[in-house]
Amino acid sequence: MRASTSHDLFSAQWLALREGLDAQSRSHRLTGLAVDWLKARTAPHGIIDLGSGSGSNQRFLAPRLPGPQHWRLVDHDPELLSHARRRGRRLRDRAGAPPAVETLCRGLSPIDRELLTGIDLVTASALLDLMPRAWAAALVAACAAQGQALLLTLNVDGDWAFLDRQGARVEDSEDIAVRTLFQTHQYRDKGLGPALAGEAPAVLASMLLDAGFQVESDATPWHLVAGDTTHPGLAEALVVGWHDAAVEEAPAQRARLGAWRDRRLADLHAGELGVTVGHRDLFACPIRGAP
Repeated sequence: MRASTSHDLFSAQWLALREGLDAQSRSHRLTGLAVDWLKARTAPHGIIDLGSGSGSNQRFLAPRLPGPQHWRLVDHDPELLSHARRRGRRLRDRAGAPPAVETLCRGLSPIDRELLTGIDLVTASALLDLMPRAWAAALVAACAAQGQALLLTLNVDGDWAFLDRQGARVEDSEDIAVRTLFQTHQYRDKGLGPALAGEAPAVLASMLLDAGFQVESDATPWHLVAGDTTHPGLAEALVVGWHDAAVEEAPAQRARLGAWRDRRLADLHAGELGVTVGHRDLFACPIRGAP
């Protein structure tokens, strides 16, 4: 899930805002399957993080995965990669050893053999919904050809809603209208072609199964309860982002959408409502004995 429109997707501020809830929401079962996969491989373990941003995925996984680890962080933003390198110096693997880290400042296309050479586990977090179908197909084909596993986390499924104080979903016709506009906005081209948006988890799972992978999937929704104080500003950023995306889709409705934003922000600030955002994690590995 992104806080706002395309120019804010990868801001350091937004990535920092969401990191804690990302870690809280992720599937520990699927992380355990990645651990088992690496334990069965010859060390050192090559791990690539696609669209690594400021390194939050590595910060979550490195202490949980066996070593020795060699990470390859790939992102187009040199400032975010610099941040990832600085914070990555303090990381240790499960045995207490520092992982080796290399950074590649480049786009995510093409997915070529050189990019994935020496890799046992391909990871990405909060990325796949931004990417087009052709890119996803290229990723699956490359991993199938080289026998690599994938751990793809926090892929949005297109759903979000407000929660009342008891944690039940609350929505009115305006919420539904804004969500529909937002979901349409998610399919916009982010630079490589029309994005998969909320279809990403299902599309990737289908592609991986067709390519001979065993696929495991867990729902990993964000839940921000009414009156949440543990993730300050996150729910407000979400509402503003949903509003901004909706305005881009329907600029003639700016006044109406602004009224919706202000009303829902007031509800959040009053502690009347919380927020849930749908995500899904995937782990996939080649079926033993498959080519």
